[in-house]
Amino acid sequence: MKKITSATMWWLTFLSGATLVFIGLRFFAIPQVAETAFGINTQTNGDFSFHYIKGGRDLVSGSMFIVLLLIKEYRALGLMLLIGAIIPSVDLWVVTSHPGYETARIYPHLSAIILCLVLGWYYVRQSSFNIQLSQA
Repeated sequence: MKKITSATMWWLTFLSGATLVFIGLRFFAIPQVAETAFGINTQTNGDFSFHYIKGGRDLVSGSMFIVLLLIKEYRALGLMLLIGAIIPSVDLWVVTSHPGYETARIYPHLSAIILCLVLGWYYVRQSSFNIQLSQA
């Protein structure tokens, strides 16, 4: 089995952050399309408050992932990713609680949970290992 490199993990993290930024911006630009892609459909009557909250949350989260990655704050990034796994977990719950949800709509949320946990563990583990080496 081929070993996953740190460059692969870096790019997975960067692309995850960039995807969140894209999703956040899409909730501001085309809220109803973004809502459908999220996995729910609601009657908004022109009130896109939920959409803007969701868009802002994703925009901030994705930006933080990218910034922490670029400034090499790997421990903080790892912790943020691990704790951040709560967000797609709640999103998954929201989608599966929605009447008539489509199974295909749960996969992005499941993928996000897995990415947060794997990448978070990787960065926390890497930073802990590096701290131990520098103290030796």
